[in-house]
Amino acid sequence: MTTTPARYSYLGPEGTFTWEALRLVDGAENGEWISVANLGEALDDVVTGRSDYAMIAIENSVEGGVSATQDALAHIPDLRIVGEYQVPVRFALVAPAGVGLEQVELLAAHPVAYAQCRRWLEANLPRHTHIPSSSNVQAARDALEDDGVHAALAPRGITERVNVEVLADDIGDNPSAETRFVLVQKGGPVPKRTGSDKTSIIAELPDDRPGRLLEMLEQFATRGVNMSLLESRPIGDAMGRYRFVIDLDGHIHDERVADALMGLRRFSPKVIFLGSYPRANGHTPSVSPRYTDEAFIDARRWLDAVAEGEPSES
Repeated sequence: MTTTPARYSYLGPEGTFTWEALRLVDGAENGEWISVANLGEALDDVVTGRSDYAMIAIENSVEGGVSATQDALAHIPDLRIVGEYQVPVRFALVAPAGVGLEQVELLAAHPVAYAQCRRWLEANLPRHTHIPSSSNVQAARDALEDDGVHAALAPRGITERVNVEVLADDIGDNPSAETRFVLVQKGGPVPKRTGSDKTSIIAELPDDRPGRLLEMLEQFATRGVNMSLLESRPIGDAMGRYRFVIDLDGHIHDERVADALMGLRRFSPKVIFLGSYPRANGHTPSVSPRYTDEAFIDARRWLDAVAEGEPSES
């Protein structure tokens, strides 16, 4: 029986940080990689079946959540995160041969890259301006192909793919910067729990009465579920209305997480489950004995026994 290779859409071209993230996926080297120009195209490939998976950036350790990704996951139904990957982010300032640092006035850069190198650029190129590029690799190509663009921000090692020279290396404002990527598919069952998992959801508050956000957060706190991410995004239908993007420590098949999600579903008018998947960093959360699977199962047995007329002493 012949198995069709999996198809992966990613923000290209070859050499981008998204491409680096895709290299971390087990078995992806045997699949078909489809380079796309933007996030929307990658997700549309998955929705329409042109690809089985899309690798997309969802959070940066410096800039926080990628708002375009968060909004897309809130609006496109039936997307499911099945994997998480972290890639160190390092940048170089590159230019065509013969261009010196003192000549750089206009540079090409992906908007996220520019934000992460802003302090270095302002200190070393105080009169520069920049134009946006669709990817970090494309920025280097823009500098090479557009006579009006003098230089570009690009990934380190770009000289192996584009005929440019390095003017300054490792210029990011934060040397420990990382970008978190997720692998997304259309629907399907969640990956099996590993003990080192993360669950991602999006939830809305029922109204803007005082204390509503606290009530939502209590769904997790009272069940011992830690949040590793909580960010708000405007819903867009009225001023002051927000949805919340939340990452939880644990898997939907963990009793404490499942119980918290059921409580949230009763509270929130809209809950979007984005997926439970293995964590990229392998972190295993510390769970109090009160919130282990065994504790929830024991409490349920006690309740069933009491309902059947057995003594209520624990």
